[in-house]
Amino acid sequence: MSSSSVQSPVLDTLRTPVSRRRDDIEGLRAVAAVLIAVYHIWFGTVSGGVDVFLLLTGFLVTGSMVRSLERDGRIGIGAFWSRTVRRLFPAGAVVLAAVLAGAFLFLPRSTWTAVIADVQAAALYHANWHLALGSVDYMARDSASSPVQHFWSLGVQGQFYLLWPLLLTLVALVAVRSGGRVRTAATGAVAAVFALSFGYSLWITAAEPTWAYFDTGARLWEPALGGLLALFLPRLRLPRVVRLVAGWIGLIALIACGAVIGDSLPYPGFASLWPVLAAVLVLVAGAGDGRWSAGRLLGLPPLVWLGKHSFPLFLWHWPVLVFYLEVTNRVKPSMTGGLLVLGTSLAAALATSWILEGGIDRVLRDRRAPSWSLAAGVLFAVPVLVGSLAWGAGIEHEREVRARLSDDPTAYPGAAVHLSPELAANLPSLPVYPDTTTVKQDTIAQTSECNVTIPSTELISCEFGDVDSEYTLVLTGSSHARHWFQALRPIAEHHGWRLVIMTKNACQFSSAEQEFEGEVYEECTAWNDQVAWEIEEMAPDAVFGMGTITQQGDGSLEHVPAGFVQRWEWLEGLGVDVVAVRDTPRFSFDVADCVDRGGRCAQDRAYTMAESSPLAAAAEAGDLPGNVRTVDLTDYLCGETECPGVIGNQLAYYDDNHFSFAFSSSLSVLLEPLLLEALPDAPVADTTLADHTFARIGGLEEVAAEPAATIR
Repeated sequence: MSSSSVQSPVLDTLRTPVSRRRDDIEGLRAVAAVLIAVYHIWFGTVSGGVDVFLLLTGFLVTGSMVRSLERDGRIGIGAFWSRTVRRLFPAGAVVLAAVLAGAFLFLPRSTWTAVIADVQAAALYHANWHLALGSVDYMARDSASSPVQHFWSLGVQGQFYLLWPLLLTLVALVAVRSGGRVRTAATGAVAAVFALSFGYSLWITAAEPTWAYFDTGARLWEPALGGLLALFLPRLRLPRVVRLVAGWIGLIALIACGAVIGDSLPYPGFASLWPVLAAVLVLVAGAGDGRWSAGRLLGLPPLVWLGKHSFPLFLWHWPVLVFYLEVTNRVKPSMTGGLLVLGTSLAAALATSWILEGGIDRVLRDRRAPSWSLAAGVLFAVPVLVGSLAWGAGIEHEREVRARLSDDPTAYPGAAVHLSPELAANLPSLPVYPDTTTVKQDTIAQTSECNVTIPSTELISCEFGDVDSEYTLVLTGSSHARHWFQALRPIAEHHGWRLVIMTKNACQFSSAEQEFEGEVYEECTAWNDQVAWEIEEMAPDAVFGMGTITQQGDGSLEHVPAGFVQRWEWLEGLGVDVVAVRDTPRFSFDVADCVDRGGRCAQDRAYTMAESSPLAAAAEAGDLPGNVRTVDLTDYLCGETECPGVIGNQLAYYDDNHFSFAFSSSLSVLLEPLLLEALPDAPVADTTLADHTFARIGGLEEVAAEPAATIR
């Protein structure tokens, strides 16, 4: 088996005897792969290399398929798909297996479930959609880069391979039955795909650039343009000097693409035309054609050799980079470190080619049936999927074990540890709960169906507690309001209240216009208007929400926004009480990751929290409406100088600023007396949550005389 068996699907795909070998394409692939690696390793920006691969995919596949249709009247879809699986799956599976091993050895536990899900999506060639869905999840957007993030492009290619032979076969059947020419019909169909996809790409990139980056529909125009070029190029006759100039302009433009575009422009959209058209110029220029041509340079043996190994090089460079940064605790590699990453990636790529050439080729040398190719490819993917599923099952088992252990309030009291000095003094040393491997997913899942994401303006509300109760408490606001839900729910259920939750990511319940990522957050404004209308119609007894906003890096920036006060004044006019809670600490690091690394995992209190509560100061100064009661639990969350990430053996935060579901729930016993004092008209049960907690603890009855939290 030649080395092309482990290279990109844009290599030697379905070549026919009439197609002319172009070594410059191999060299172009080498340049694209190196640009991808270089810009990822040292600059962290778009290189345009993936766009070149997609263009070449369409160029080689479309030309070959149309020639097959003209010559044989068919494509042989089953054989094509089988060869594609044989070509793609083995190398991809080798890298994915290495990623699973590397994640276990080098990455913190908090990333494991995400890596497993990413690997499974990559193995099944829908990584682009998996990442697209993750990219619009505000609560998960601070996740570290996935070591298989680059597999999104293979997802796009894989989906192209499923679609393209079906499309061209259908077009050919229509052409034959209508008496038309196959090539003409194919050209029209490919042109239509190009136009529709490019128009969609411009629209979706402007509307949702993060989603667009992974969207197959926004990328399909690139292989379609390659297909058009393959169909027109045989009839294109350009003067030699024009081709000479075009080749050099294209090559230079491609190399400069990453430096010119960087991260300043939404991508793909118009910006992706740069690398695609640069590659078009190189392809139009052709191979050879003179000693000083770009094609002659690209056809040099070293570049051709590198081009044949560019696919495994592409696969390896990203996970090697991610693991290097994790081990060295760096954000970006040094020049020496980057060379080490690049060299390691190339060595791994060559080893992958050598292993697969000596394995698959030997087995399949005399077995040419498509079923053998398909079986060979699947044989590599199955162990990866089985291994990832087994690992995931092990993580789930451990999560269940810790969940059972957490039922013991003397072992995992969380915030309730503040109820008793004796409880705090006798706290055993145990692994944290929730387990860092699942805490993020478990926390987000608690209210995911009741929460509105960034791009949506839809009003979603959920009811908990006694839905027929005459007393209604509304929880509304951003994710920092949302993470109080688990603390409020036990209180509402215990006292027979109706709890209504209406939250939206990054959107405060405020009358002021808000921004998200530097732009006006119009969706937030529309959502706020709907919440206000719903509250007016609902006529609740009280609203619980944020009273201040904290910001990372400077506690003096904590403040009470004027838009909050205006909303409270509006609620006062409706006769609705307000419980305004002081915002919670933020960290300069991911708490779950820190715990996995065995760090102290504490942040200076002054990093985000003001020296004294701005909310309390505003209340004392009489600057708040009469319906507002303020609650501050900061002294339960922080000591005099530091805010710990683990409290009462519970992981307090699942990222750098949001409570874990378990810790939020543990806060209910501390929040309850303050909330009852703030809402004197609310019905109250005969017992409190603290009574039940002490009954479960048994014997530890000494309660701190002075509560750390305050209410005004």
